[in-house]
Amino acid sequence: MGPGPSDVHPRVSAALGAPTVGHLDPYFLKVMTETQEMLRRVFCTQNQLTLAVSGTGSAGMETCVVNLIEPGDRMVVCVNGVFGGRMADVAGRAGAEVTVIEQPYGQVFPTEQVAEAVQRVRPKVVGIVQAETSTGAWQPLEEISKVVHEAGALLLVDAVTSLGGVPVEVDAWNIDAIYSGTQKCLSCPPGLSPVSFSPRAVEVISTRKTKVASWYLDMNMVKNYWGQDRAYHHTAPINMNYALREALAIVLDEGLPARHARHLRNHKALKAGLLAMGLGYANAEGFQLPQLNPVTIPSGVDDASVRKQLLEEFGIEVGGGLGPMKGKVWRIGLMGETSQPRNVLLVLAALEKCLVERGYKCPPGAGTVAASAAYGAM
Repeated sequence: MGPGPSDVHPRVSAALGAPTVGHLDPYFLKVMTETQEMLRRVFCTQNQLTLAVSGTGSAGMETCVVNLIEPGDRMVVCVNGVFGGRMADVAGRAGAEVTVIEQPYGQVFPTEQVAEAVQRVRPKVVGIVQAETSTGAWQPLEEISKVVHEAGALLLVDAVTSLGGVPVEVDAWNIDAIYSGTQKCLSCPPGLSPVSFSPRAVEVISTRKTKVASWYLDMNMVKNYWGQDRAYHHTAPINMNYALREALAIVLDEGLPARHARHLRNHKALKAGLLAMGLGYANAEGFQLPQLNPVTIPSGVDDASVRKQLLEEFGIEVGGGLGPMKGKVWRIGLMGETSQPRNVLLVLAALEKCLVERGYKCPPGAGTVAASAAYGAM
């Protein structure tokens, strides 16, 4: 129940263990085609260049940045957490002239701040995190997309923690490049990074004046492997693609609206329970991700010892804070298969025991009672 990986569905585990075939075997090419089609449905896009990068979410980040950026290009990066900061670092390494705009950890960016930056800088690319894994902040994108495109820039979005947990509307929001990860709300083991590029982004990539800085992640070549030519580029992680295809099938079997509603329902119950125990959230009200809950640690309670007890006594893993939030929050994940009422009630009861043993006072059973009442009211 941390910030990922999430629990894996038995169907996905079974797919992972299927016999390995060659990376150009007709069966695997069929798997690739089916995976692409399902990724388009989950991303809500018609983008032709939609595929699974052979690497984790950070590889997806590098893929998007290095393909869009050439040395000397201007890029605005919105930093309100660890992963916005990582995007800025990657952009700098790719040779971009990076302008960072900031919000405190746990806050989101108002459209006006982004509009001022793009008017002042006139960047080629604007990068922003929809779901900041380090803070649980949920960034609205629709109005920001409009000001980015009015300034003639491309919009690059980090959806590592959002895809499959909250709405991600690539075409409707006019997102030019987006990347995610398999191990969060898709409930697949880590190892692949779904990405999608708009036709406008593909044009930028195909008309570059310089080679993409990474041979391995160069979409000009990789797209030929995932496209009709099926030209060999690298040996794809065969079994991971089996697993992703099955995970996507599970998502679509449930349906995106129902899946998003499930994540929100369990978040509301967890939040009701935490508040009843006197615990608060470390991110802005109204912009809290359902799938990642940053809970403020009470004064005098040791972060690591509680997490250790939860793991050893109850088999529950929760995440610690990152950056300025280190030692100040627990990050409780409700992602994909992990987002279940039984887990909500279990973590509330377990956390109460851990806190009471450390002298924290709360009404006995307050968390589980409040969560149960919240479920009953939905």
